[in-house]
Amino acid sequence: MTTVSPTPVTTTITTPVVPTPPPAMRLRELVFGAACAAAVRAAARLGVADALGDSPATAEQLATAVDCEPKSLRRLLRTLSCYGIFVETEDGTFAHTDMSLMLREDDPNSLRYIALWCTEPWTWDAWPRLDEAVRSGGSVFHELYGKGFFEYLHQDAHESAQVFNRAMTTSSRQSALEVAELLDLTGISVVADIGGGQGHVLASLLEKHPAVRGTLLDLPDVVAKADPRLREGGSLADRVRIVPGDCRQDIPVEADLYIIKNILEWDDESTRRTLGNIVAAARPGARVVVIENLVDDTPSMKFTTAMDLLLLLNVGGAKHTKQSLVERVTKAGLLIGEIRPVNPYLDAFECTVPG
Repeated sequence: MTTVSPTPVTTTITTPVVPTPPPAMRLRELVFGAACAAAVRAAARLGVADALGDSPATAEQLATAVDCEPKSLRRLLRTLSCYGIFVETEDGTFAHTDMSLMLREDDPNSLRYIALWCTEPWTWDAWPRLDEAVRSGGSVFHELYGKGFFEYLHQDAHESAQVFNRAMTTSSRQSALEVAELLDLTGISVVADIGGGQGHVLASLLEKHPAVRGTLLDLPDVVAKADPRLREGGSLADRVRIVPGDCRQDIPVEADLYIIKNILEWDDESTRRTLGNIVAAARPGARVVVIENLVDDTPSMKFTTAMDLLLLLNVGGAKHTKQSLVERVTKAGLLIGEIRPVNPYLDAFECTVPG
């Protein structure tokens, strides 16, 4: 794919002031939401954002770069421009917006793989059965595919599994720096990232705090692909212990600070076991920081409530409200202190093991 970089010309990019539509029109727009999601997915798969350079380009120029039909591409771009993803200039060319830039693979805040993950083929099979999931309170995935979600992903949908891994890696890397900036590690010698995936949060903390050591615990297949900084030969390897394991079964880790991020959303039983295992492993007075997406009291409720419904569909899980997470953490025996936002879609619950 080539990037379109036409000779710069003077163009005027205007953002039209669109009045708030009446309720009937707004509802019509909402029920066509699948068209918007599909348009974002198409742009990401075609690589339109990667092909568009710093200067505006015509649909014909972009079509040549991404190998598609110009008139159809113009229709796609015009649809996306309605949502602020790309903008159409007065001379009919298209330019980047803050959102379209995040569909570029090389953008530091790229959401390309998140956009692909949330619109993978299985999602189009599952969403129409949301009423069934609401009636039953459980996943529809086994009925759709004859097996559980992760079994299907890794056995039958290898490309989707790769997209999932890229999306989770992207999301984790982007929030890791924010978590590291938020947490005060004064008096902490050892930090443990429990269910920490590839260890991006742990790596960011260790880079910021050179005197701190760390432990990463997650499933064997996950930690085998840990952040290169943590693995043998990596810049942080001499300060890290990597432990293959399942936090729902046992947490054989001693630390001054335990971090559990986005792993309490599958079901109440696994949440109970995970929190109980941390309390059992930790010494009195140890800190436990629980980091989760909440479906209430946040600026990102449209995003987090949508994720909540997707969890219901694929694994029967649920995102927490602030109160539901407080209840589960307290029931496990932890003492809750301050609750602080990490970013617009993550909150950190500072807890202590009683002593």
